[in-house]
Amino acid sequence: MEPSITINELATCPICRELFANPKALPCCMHGVCLQCVEGLFGNKSPGDTAFCPVCRREFQIPSDGVDGLEHHFIFQTFLELICHLRERCCAKHEDDLKLMLYCHDCKETSCRVCSAVEHRNHNTVDISELADSFKPRINDDDTQVQSAVCPLREQLEQTKQVATEFLSNTEEVKKAVVATVEIVKRSVDDQANEVLMKLEWVTSESSKDAESVQEAYQQAIEPMESFNTRSRDLMSKGRPIDIIRVADELHDQATELLSNTVPTMEYRLPHVTFTPADVTQVKRLNVIGKLTITTEDQQPGICHVCCIRIVSGVYVSHVCTCTFYYTFTKSLNCVT
Repeated sequence: MEPSITINELATCPICRELFANPKALPCCMHGVCLQCVEGLFGNKSPGDTAFCPVCRREFQIPSDGVDGLEHHFIFQTFLELICHLRERCCAKHEDDLKLMLYCHDCKETSCRVCSAVEHRNHNTVDISELADSFKPRINDDDTQVQSAVCPLREQLEQTKQVATEFLSNTEEVKKAVVATVEIVKRSVDDQANEVLMKLEWVTSESSKDAESVQEAYQQAIEPMESFNTRSRDLMSKGRPIDIIRVADELHDQATELLSNTVPTMEYRLPHVTFTPADVTQVKRLNVIGKLTITTEDQQPGICHVCCIRIVSGVYVSHVCTCTFYYTFTKSLNCVT
């Protein structure tokens, strides 16, 4: 007949002979070894190196992330949990034989019948089952009271959710109002800029036309005089005496006519254009966009029904309550013309 194997033996590491601590499964044979023992055996090996099971000597390869990459051995982990559960029910001194059956009120500890007879003689002891039965009504009462306290908390939870939803909706509307007001201010500024630029373009165009008109009038007066000058100079330098005699009187009459014609004096006065920029450094103090106001529903001494925090003279004690904050936004476009 084969000897029986206890659960303690099943949950014992074959290397350190202690109960498993973080058991690892060797992939070649599924033998279990403590992580600390695995690190001691194969810690000097690199990923991909060959290693051998310390129990059956079967070959396996170190995982890509080292010995830490070996899979957890859940079978041996189950054995460990079962042992812990049994130990909670058994006497530490007689764990293989006796269960904890009695509770000592004097020492406030459980014991088996042997330990109770030796170590708790003449103490106020009671059977664990009886004591557990005596605790059940109190536990049920406590549970009932806790459950009754859950209902108002759930109501407050739902109220908080509703208030938070309304708050987010309100702030979103405020955000839209701010954005819309900013657009209005931008359009107003753009309109003013376009008006100034259009006026500047108009004065530039009109001044250019006036300049062209004056220049054309002077050019028309200069052209016949330059023509006369060219003709007379050519005659003086190249003409024969007979030619000079023939046209001398004609040139003189022409010169007299040119000089007698009154050339209109046209004054061209350029407009003086300047630009005085607004004091943009004062924009922040002009409240061009509007004012954001943060108010609470209750500023009087009382209790925030959402957070259950007492409020004294409008100041939240040991807590910053934001449950009842509501944002309002007042447009202010008086500074925009």
